[in-house]
Amino acid sequence: MWVIVENSGKKLVFLIPNRKLFELEGIIGTYECKVDVKGRMLLSSPLKKQLDSVLHEGFVLKRSVFQPCLELYPMKEWNVVMKQINGLNRFVKKNNDFIRRFTAGVKKIELDVSGRLLIPKDLQAFSGIHKEVVMSSAITIIEIWDKSRYEKAIDAATVDFVDLAEEVMGTVITKEDGRLS
Repeated sequence: MWVIVENSGKKLVFLIPNRKLFELEGIIGTYECKVDVKGRMLLSSPLKKQLDSVLHEGFVLKRSVFQPCLELYPMKEWNVVMKQINGLNRFVKKNNDFIRRFTAGVKKIELDVSGRLLIPKDLQAFSGIHKEVVMSSAITIIEIWDKSRYEKAIDAATVDFVDLAEEVMGTVITKEDGRLS
């Protein structure tokens, strides 16, 4: 896709592969916050600044497939995932089973006027979220964890992380020279 950007009266042309200009490229950080009795939590200021360009579009909140946590998708990112899922053949039972499980409990949510997200009761129950919460970046989405579950998951993963890192990243092709690293 070609994007034309004005800069001091001159037009600059950029080629941006597979992404629109100003889309979220990545979220950085881990933030702790509290959930009130109604299930509302205030988005931390640093996280809110990172999400500023997508706040007005809303989010999708869903159960994680692999962990007992929730995943918060900015709407643009959710649409990318849905485009992939819509490409699945629904006449294949395995695909239908996956779609049903992946979209179970999905909720569209927005920040309220005070900058809070409301976590629905069914998703609170699934994730075990009660009071203390960790919001952790996962590239273009945010995982929302009960704090004690998050700490246990991080501690459990520490032992296997060296092997996992080597297996996942050990054969990544570098962009600089195109060779396996």
